[in-house]
Amino acid sequence: MVSPSFRIERTHPAPVAGVDEAGRGPLAGPVVAAAVMLDRRRTPKGINDSKKLCARRREDLCGEIRVRGLVGVGIATVEEIDAINIYQATMLAMARAVDAMIDAAGHEPMMVLVDGNALPKWRHTAVAVVKGDASCLSIAAASIVAKHERDRMMLEYDAAHPGYGWASNKGYGTAAHLAALGALGPSPIHRRSFAPVRQLVLL
Repeated sequence: MVSPSFRIERTHPAPVAGVDEAGRGPLAGPVVAAAVMLDRRRTPKGINDSKKLCARRREDLCGEIRVRGLVGVGIATVEEIDAINIYQATMLAMARAVDAMIDAAGHEPMMVLVDGNALPKWRHTAVAVVKGDASCLSIAAASIVAKHERDRMMLEYDAAHPGYGWASNKGYGTAAHLAALGALGPSPIHRRSFAPVRQLVLL
């Protein structure tokens, strides 16, 4: 099994940032992006695609990445998702994440590597890397931070709006979530532009 490495970063002048997002598919909650610039001499061990790590390991690594690297987090709200669509909201969250990282670093990256096949419209020199979270350490680190931060937010939303099972499903359209949605109706953080929610709103 191939693990993420600095192979892609080494083909670009430093500093290089990685960007990834979490939460494009759920029916509820924001989309969260993270941007990370790693110190190649002090990179935490065990960084991998966030989907391959358990929640506890993501939490531990997120803390290490924040201590040893430079991190920015960007959020696009449910209201923004409904207003401009999930794709544009994802691009917005990524742009906000890079801006936040630059604020923390005090300087801009020479290159931004973005997971996927599309780039936000921004001023940064950037490359889209398909499946970058599985091949590129900077993107994998960003995937960990984005996933951990969004999951943490969904736990808070679960406490504020109980009954939908967000502590376990994180807003994704599981059978239990859909059943609760039908019984309780949409919450304030449900995405009304998404079909299962929109159908209930229109009833």
